[in-house]
Amino acid sequence: MLLIGVIIAFVALFVASITDLKSREVPDYVSYGLIFIAFAISVIYFVISRDYNYLIQSVLGFLFGLIVAYGMFYLGQWGGGDSKLIMGLGAILGFNLFHVFGEDNFWLLIFIAAIVFCGAIYGLAWSIFLAIKNRKLFMKNLRLWTQKRSVVIVRRVMLAVIIVLIILVLTIVPEEYRLAILTFIAMFYIMFYVWLFVKTIEDSCMIKEVPINKLTEGDWIFKDVFIGKKLITGPKDLGISREQIELLKKYAAKGKIRTVTIKEGIPFIPAFLIAYVVMVLMYYSGVF
Repeated sequence: MLLIGVIIAFVALFVASITDLKSREVPDYVSYGLIFIAFAISVIYFVISRDYNYLIQSVLGFLFGLIVAYGMFYLGQWGGGDSKLIMGLGAILGFNLFHVFGEDNFWLLIFIAAIVFCGAIYGLAWSIFLAIKNRKLFMKNLRLWTQKRSVVIVRRVMLAVIIVLIILVLTIVPEEYRLAILTFIAMFYIMFYVWLFVKTIEDSCMIKEVPINKLTEGDWIFKDVFIGKKLITGPKDLGISREQIELLKKYAAKGKIRTVTIKEGIPFIPAFLIAYVVMVLMYYSGVF
């Protein structure tokens, strides 16, 4: 049963990665199909073996994935397709409520941890790729951001605070703790430039005007869209719905709107696939 789940999850992630890279969209048939197959296998296994544990673990895995998905979706980190897929992966990999940190839950728990680690590296690599690809616009926006009064003030205040902290650490803190504290201070300062890099990437490479007929469900709307005084959609929606797209198409047919400003996210499903392959290789090579 474990091997079947591993193979099915890999196929689903592979297909979803291709579609995400091509169209920034994960088809519902992949996510819903994965959920259906997970429960179908569990039911068949229960009928044959009369062992209900696998069925319960599939249900709990789905619920675990649901909690993670909703959390990441409402934090604005994942789109709808990412969230649906993680529910299906939870169902196929399963979760044992009474053996939380045991081998039964190895796949799901380690997979979530691997997504965080591999996702951070993947996101940084993709952002660097976008910066190089759009280097002229990126450098222009970087100069604009670094010259903003608020950014200049924050940078100067942070630098002054960090200098004071370094002096205090070198004069007051015992020697054995200095390296750790200085490392933390350096990371705090670096995070400011990471934030500046991310904001520049967003302005340079991710904010786009797209025709109404190019909108897909789950696209993140960057600016409120009004038709007259009526608000159709906006950033608070956490992704545009099919109903809203159809409504915009009707207005577009009447010539009242042509384009919408969206924030195009990073195609993140390949990071899921990378994390999954790393996890499987580590498991079968005996690392865990």
